[in-house]
Amino acid sequence: MYEKILVPVDLSHAKTLDKALKTAADLAKLYGSTLCYLGVTSSSPGPVAHTPEEFEEKLRNFAAARAAEDGIQADIEMKVTPDPTADLNHTLLAAIEKSHADLVVMASHRPGFPEHFFASHAGSVAAHAKTSVMVVR
Repeated sequence: MYEKILVPVDLSHAKTLDKALKTAADLAKLYGSTLCYLGVTSSSPGPVAHTPEEFEEKLRNFAAARAAEDGIQADIEMKVTPDPTADLNHTLLAAIEKSHADLVVMASHRPGFPEHFFASHAGSVAAHAKTSVMVVR
């Protein structure tokens, strides 16, 4: 049913993504899908890595560890943008379209008062992506 599943990951909040990561891995096993972890970073030093190259290495290590833990094959996709906070939705949507993923599995927090005025990243991606998006809380 799904050939490629894309999972955006925020390495600075990796511990809060477990439910979405497990869901994506289970779907990949069920359908024999390729699983791809998508990371977005800036070209300047950040909380996760000092350079895009260091970020890519950490993303590869994260993907390898998750793949071993979940018993799947996984690869990575990395995007570099000047301001990930401001450009995240656009960067995610462009990466999703370029990847030709059949399904995107994203973690999200419980909606609260601010979401009445500002859409969450997962909500924005779900509203604008041309492919199916599963939001996992």
